[in-house]
Amino acid sequence: MFTKERYFLVSLFTCLCISAQAKVNPPAPYGPTPSARQLAWHETGYYAFICLSTATYRDVEWGYGDASPDEFQPIKFNPRQWAEVVKAAGMKGVVITAKHHDGFCLWPSKLTDYSVAHSSWRDGKGDIVGELAREAKRAGLKFGVYLSPWDRHDMRYGSQAYIDYFRGQLKELLTWYGPIFEVWQDGANGGDGYYNGLCEKRIVDGKTYYDWSNTNALIRELQPMACIFGDGGPDTRWCGNEVGIAGEPNWATLNKDNYAPGVADVNGLQYGEVGGAQWVPAEVDVSIRPGWFYHESEDDKVKTLEQLMDIFYTSIGRGANLILNAPPTKEGLIHPKDSARLVEFGQALKREFSNPLKKSMVRHITATNVRGNSKKFGAQHTIDGKRTTYWATDDNVRKASVTIELKNPQRLFRIRLREPIQLGQRIEKFSIEAMTTEGEWQKIESGTTIGPQRILRLPDITATSVRVNVESSATCPLLSEIQLYLPY
Repeated sequence: MFTKERYFLVSLFTCLCISAQAKVNPPAPYGPTPSARQLAWHETGYYAFICLSTATYRDVEWGYGDASPDEFQPIKFNPRQWAEVVKAAGMKGVVITAKHHDGFCLWPSKLTDYSVAHSSWRDGKGDIVGELAREAKRAGLKFGVYLSPWDRHDMRYGSQAYIDYFRGQLKELLTWYGPIFEVWQDGANGGDGYYNGLCEKRIVDGKTYYDWSNTNALIRELQPMACIFGDGGPDTRWCGNEVGIAGEPNWATLNKDNYAPGVADVNGLQYGEVGGAQWVPAEVDVSIRPGWFYHESEDDKVKTLEQLMDIFYTSIGRGANLILNAPPTKEGLIHPKDSARLVEFGQALKREFSNPLKKSMVRHITATNVRGNSKKFGAQHTIDGKRTTYWATDDNVRKASVTIELKNPQRLFRIRLREPIQLGQRIEKFSIEAMTTEGEWQKIESGTTIGPQRILRLPDITATSVRVNVESSATCPLLSEIQLYLPY
């Protein structure tokens, strides 16, 4: 039986332990961290590109800028079909080429006579951008706009007057159509064009001509939650290719002052820059067809489900966002082959992650090191389903492991890892091991960076335990999620 004195001592010891745990400080942020708009962009993850312009009717990739507005005739234009296909593909947003390099505007801009308002299509009353924005909102999709900095039609291109025009176009797009989640700035800058009949070459300095700091300040003022995509950001960067592959490693950090649209070190864009001064994560842009605009000759070249799934794992699976292009036909519809493949892809993605390992299937989860031995930073937070909690180690630790012991042997299928990126990106190298039913640890996967997320296809192996090893980290490692998926 406890005496009063012993009860007092036990109570005091318990209070001291609780107090000690409460005093364990969280890890300090490491390096640059994402802004609120970037965190929202990371959560968007996967969205559509819709490329439509006069190039569609000329059967080319880059319109020269000399097509008559009357050539633009999407007589069966159906933005609801677009939105429904995008939604069925599992995407969370859509970005429209409001103006490509040909200079033709898909909205009734008041600043030019080279737009849908001057086409005989719908008697000049059509508005591709506006109607798609409304359908995206109805479907619960985020909406974004692409506005080409290069304009092969406008004779002012290369002068300050064109920059004023370009910013005026941005103002229209960013004030007429509701919330914008992304503004896309292409890297194509200058070259030959129609230029209102002059038919000549215009060369500009991509670093200085556009005065990007003031243009981007305008975007910030009009749409503060819109991420600006460009070769080097400022918010999101090009991945350095158009085939659907983010780098390995893929750092979300970059020294963005060294980049401008069209003026970039592709190697740096592909992999990011470890220790970079700014948070500028990668976006992977790729088309479901070889080209960005619709060409009838490519109807038999739509990417297969297997190709799309590979792209998923080399883009989203490596911590990048994925923007997948679905170009409408001349009639203004997503082609049946494209739409069927996109729906098939969306269904396949649902199946892929339909059978997560449940918390109730875990016997124990342990770590080789826990920050201050505090439950606040214990390994259990990697399987609690909460993105804001995380496992953390002591400051002096650079290598550590988390082991998940299963109640019953399970066949493995996929795994998703996440760092709590609100505290920066840290992990440089990791591996995954499985304890086989024979009682032996077997290395089944490995990789470099994790960052926003890492999704891996695991070998078909039955395991009694799974171990995630952080083999190298720039500072104390953190993990917010270890999610195993079982075969469906």
